[in-house]
Amino acid sequence: MTSPNLGLLLDVDGPIASPVTRTIAIDSIAVDLVALAAGGVPIAFITGRSDAFIREQVVDRLLEVGLAEALRRPAARMFGVFEKGAAWAGIDEHGMGEVTVDDTVAMPRRVVDAVRALVADEFAPWMFFDETKLAMVSVEQRTEVGSADYHAAQARFQDAVFDLVVDHGLGLRYGDRVVSDADGAVPFRVDPTIISTDVESVLLDKDRGAERALAALGATAPLPRRWVSVGDSRSDYLMADHLHEVGFEAAHLDVRPADGVLERPYPVLTAGDLVHDEAGASFLARWRAELGI
Repeated sequence: MTSPNLGLLLDVDGPIASPVTRTIAIDSIAVDLVALAAGGVPIAFITGRSDAFIREQVVDRLLEVGLAEALRRPAARMFGVFEKGAAWAGIDEHGMGEVTVDDTVAMPRRVVDAVRALVADEFAPWMFFDETKLAMVSVEQRTEVGSADYHAAQARFQDAVFDLVVDHGLGLRYGDRVVSDADGAVPFRVDPTIISTDVESVLLDKDRGAERALAALGATAPLPRRWVSVGDSRSDYLMADHLHEVGFEAAHLDVRPADGVLERPYPVLTAGDLVHDEAGASFLARWRAELGI
């Protein structure tokens, strides 16, 4: 059997997991991912989420619909990159493998503890501290809180966490606010999403995750020339940027184009009126049909 000329780099929140339920809410997504993997399409999840989230909300769900059998096939390959490249693990018929963490990009423990306390003391009604992160700090919207209320609190939190991190002596960037550390460096940033705020190393991003995933997937068999990355934020384009820069035939599926479709030297795809996981589900089904899998 000839391997299909397609590989997928997938953000998770938005195109795969619903931003409302934070789970795979559309059954066909799980079924189609398993079928594509079984058919020889290399798949990597490139996410800011933790390994624990991907294990529980994605990999375990895929195992329920046949991932173990799919990944026993010689051509099947799946990999996970978490926290925007700070951690990673292989995924096989047994589920997620041992997680490797890049400690060189981790937030200092004293700052992690201080942000946790800030959330508990001042922002707990709207958000929670993600205890599963291994290198970055993430604070996420409570599912029972409406978006408008959360975003108002999120703006206050981001101002407060900026001041807190700077007070601990770290160089930090948040929008137009930039403070260097004692060495003149700015090693960290505040990065908001529609459901969370990350405080993370400036070295972490989706292009770093894509590089890590391609190296791992390519270590066992040749990679296809054609790749599509999928995401719901502007930073997700960095996956396709990296693919294009290293010579692959790249395209990017933007499942939240209302934020503004970026101009790129490769095709940028949208799903018409469909957004988030509905757009992701539509394209997974399309690719499966195209490949006859």
